[in-house]
Amino acid sequence: MKRIGIIGVGEIGRALVAGLRHEGGASPEVFLSPRGARTAAELSERYEGVRVCADNQEVLDRSELVIVAVRRQDRHEALAGLRVSGDRVVVNVMAGVRNDDLRRTLATDAPLVRAIPLPVIRERRSVTVVWPSHPEVDALFERMGGALPAADEAAFDVFSALTGTLTTHLSYLAMLTSWAAGHGIAPDDADRYVRGLFQGVGRALSDDTRSLRQLAADHETPNGNNERIRTTWFDPANSAALGRALDDLLADLR
Repeated sequence: MKRIGIIGVGEIGRALVAGLRHEGGASPEVFLSPRGARTAAELSERYEGVRVCADNQEVLDRSELVIVAVRRQDRHEALAGLRVSGDRVVVNVMAGVRNDDLRRTLATDAPLVRAIPLPVIRERRSVTVVWPSHPEVDALFERMGGALPAADEAAFDVFSALTGTLTTHLSYLAMLTSWAAGHGIAPDDADRYVRGLFQGVGRALSDDTRSLRQLAADHETPNGNNERIRTTWFDPANSAALGRALDDLLADLR
């Protein structure tokens, strides 16, 4: 792909542009919609080959592949009346918006692909789930950290639900920091220690020869401190509550 358009330049749009330009590697021309004008202008000034278009139709006209990244509630206003020729490839990264919904809005027979790029795509470290598999879309995200084609849309929805746990994980770390501060640890020291503690554990995730359960077991001593906290806090009731929350989210996504 030599020309990529992005309609909706919010957090994910910004991350996609940064990922395309990561470390100055060769990348396609990028055409941005005027939505999020301040961010679009900033990206255009920062990166060579990134241009802000007059409107969303110009983004479509100038691009071979177009990523639709507007907020779900803004999609009808942003996309109404656009003409999408059949030789374009449209990537739908709007959470909870199915391709049949988007096809009705755009009234096009162009290929539509759903994708879940994560903010770390700015560093080309995002494994991006896609559905259906498409050679050009898969190749794009493979260069940006990895593409993971889902078997079907039901499987895609499961992956989408999993992304809803990200801020819960970060809030858990924030809670640990607050707990330590409540016991007299300087907040900056608590923050530094918790970050270092979990950055170290996070690096273990790159070892894909061990399952997640095995990694957990390898960090735990029988009858030790880690086992005590895990079995006390992450008990069957809490496990069931997490499962119910994910089931409810999945039902809404479908």
